[in-house]
Amino acid sequence: MNKGIKGVLYDVRFFLIPYALILAACLFIKLNFTKEEIYFAVNTRHSDWQDTIMPYVTDIGNGWTTVILLAIMLIFSYRKAFLLASAYALTSLSVQGVKFIFDAPRPKLYFANHLKGIYFVKGVDQLSFHSFPSGHTVTAFSTSMVILYFLKNKKWGFLLLIVACCVGYSRAYLSQHFFEDVTVGSMFGFILTLIWIYWIDTKKFLHTKGWNEGLINFL
Repeated sequence: MNKGIKGVLYDVRFFLIPYALILAACLFIKLNFTKEEIYFAVNTRHSDWQDTIMPYVTDIGNGWTTVILLAIMLIFSYRKAFLLASAYALTSLSVQGVKFIFDAPRPKLYFANHLKGIYFVKGVDQLSFHSFPSGHTVTAFSTSMVILYFLKNKKWGFLLLIVACCVGYSRAYLSQHFFEDVTVGSMFGFILTLIWIYWIDTKKFLHTKGWNEGLINFL
């Protein structure tokens, strides 16, 4: 099945269009404010309820969430499970490579001489290295893209985008990443997954009967 790149873009249109507007807003913010100004705009706006929920929100971008979804997909469709697993492997390995190339400091290390002026959420271990880009954000956007690609009701794309953006925001709120790490991470996850889906799902073997069955067929 070959939808072409236009077909794939159409499938994710309810994700893509609002995401493009968000990226435009991010570009405006980056062009008008410094890295430090953006960081403290988030860091100084904290509350008890956000301190409670943000660690859970950030876990949505954890690899284990994708693994659980993968296990569920295996029950119903090997093809869907394969696309999710391969997209996760591709984006995760790629982002780790980029992280080590840039080796950018995270907020804790970047502001090492001014830590008294920074708010850290209690109970959250603060990392110091490999900040750029945000791996959790990459995974959240990549996984959301794959899920949306398979959903019949594409309007769920808007909700999936909100979830992915919340994961990105949680990374900045928890002082694990900067605004730039999250923004580029979202682009990384979206673009790489889009290209991967377009390329891999054209392979004929994925559309054979066996690949569109799952473990449930053997029960």
